[in-house]
Amino acid sequence: MSLQKTSKHTHTSGHSHTAVHRHNTGGSAIDFYACNSRIRHWNPGFKAGFAMLLVLFCIVADNPYISGILIAASAFFTVVLGGLPLRKYLSVLSIPITFILLGSLAIAVDFSSKPVGDYNLYLHWFYLCITRTGIQKTLFLILKVFGAVSCMLMMTLSTPSHELFSVLGKIHCPQLFVELMYMIYRYIFILLDVQHSMHIAAESRLGFCDFRTSCNSFGKIACNLFLVALKKAHTYYDAMEARCYDGTFAFLEEEKPLKPVQLLTAVLFFLFLMVIWLLTK
Repeated sequence: MSLQKTSKHTHTSGHSHTAVHRHNTGGSAIDFYACNSRIRHWNPGFKAGFAMLLVLFCIVADNPYISGILIAASAFFTVVLGGLPLRKYLSVLSIPITFILLGSLAIAVDFSSKPVGDYNLYLHWFYLCITRTGIQKTLFLILKVFGAVSCMLMMTLSTPSHELFSVLGKIHCPQLFVELMYMIYRYIFILLDVQHSMHIAAESRLGFCDFRTSCNSFGKIACNLFLVALKKAHTYYDAMEARCYDGTFAFLEEEKPLKPVQLLTAVLFFLFLMVIWLLTK
């Protein structure tokens, strides 16, 4: 029992310190939010399985009411239960929302040599055409994709990355696949921190004062980042070998039993979604 408590304290403290550092330097804030979530102590397998079930149901149901409910439920789960400030939650959502809107715009708008559709705009060589049906389908698609993304964020903003990779290992995903995912995931944010530091250094030396200088600074940062990536890859591999790395990662995990009330709430919520889906088909 004492060994488990010590391991738990050590593991949590290490990740919290790393997450705060990344948060302050402009790297990954997601791990910071996950490590400080009020529902982090919930069983990670339950959270991952429930979130993936909701994602699949959102896609299969293809129902705007279901998508809207999942968007609201994910926000409640993350902001109210998890304790993440609404402003930060919206900040995390801003990136996927931008991609969703840009992708949906390409679906809603059509090109034609003649003025067809309910709305059209003449651009000298062709017409941009939009139909009411196309707008409706696009809005439904935005809701469906946004609902699925919200469910995924509900999982990632309440579950630290090492626990998610541990869940993948428990469901018998290939060990090599899981370890590569973890190493790539971590290394991306290491490089983001390095790039952020380089950007600040260049900006403090007026490296972005005009367009020509900005292009020059961007090229130098990209070149230096490539060299630093090679150097850090070698350094981190040496560090792992110095700690007896034998090709597999071993993580200290906290025991997080699944509570019956959580399972019951999940079942009731899913039954509620099924009823709404049947009534609105």
